[in-house]
Amino acid sequence: MQPFLAVFAVVFLAELGDKTQIAALLFAADSERHPLVVFLAASLALVASTAIAVALGAAAERYANFIPLKLLAGVGFILVGIWSISAHFRNA
Repeated sequence: MQPFLAVFAVVFLAELGDKTQIAALLFAADSERHPLVVFLAASLALVASTAIAVALGAAAERYANFIPLKLLAGVGFILVGIWSISAHFRNA
């Protein structure tokens, strides 16, 4: 049960206040959309994206076990950061 709670807590805290939550809030605030539809669509999107992440993580563990997973995750975050920063300056 402890691994479940650890994953839940980390993902829950990471998702609070991110762009996904803001988008769901804005969709729910629109009177043209029923809040239940927004909840179901957002939930399904999160489940689908998490399923992809878990599948890629399992494949990475199986096929890239010679590379430390923390290193791979760190490089991934750095690349996403560089991409975000460059997108900001391209659109400025």
